[in-house]
Amino acid sequence: MERSSLESAVAVARALGHPARMRIVAMLRSGELCVCQVTAVLGLAPSTVSVHLKELRRCGVISERKDGRWVHVALSEHPESRAWVETAIASAAGDPRVAQDDRMVQELRRVPVEDLCRLGYEAAREKAGGAQPTCG
Repeated sequence: MERSSLESAVAVARALGHPARMRIVAMLRSGELCVCQVTAVLGLAPSTVSVHLKELRRCGVISERKDGRWVHVALSEHPESRAWVETAIASAAGDPRVAQDDRMVQELRRVPVEDLCRLGYEAAREKAGGAQPTCG
């Protein structure tokens, strides 16, 4: 059974009502990320991040793409959720935590995903050349 527009709107609003999920959505505005990148930025257990991603995926806010062992997530293009996402991102603009996350995402984009997922953030950063973190 398909959900009504009202039910869809409520599901998206509910999904965006958690700080970690709002941070994920804000991170994804710069493009697709691997789940291990999202996990590194949030600093949460992988199982916790998985639950948040599942909620965002369930209501159509994000999509996922599998590439071998890696799972990549991106903002969905569903029109029902896109307006909510754009409003949520605009409302979070200027938040210090979101700005800190943006800096860390930029840093993580310079680290090979395979190393990040296998070694963890610090070891992968060292292997990539020891760049100092820009995430505060």
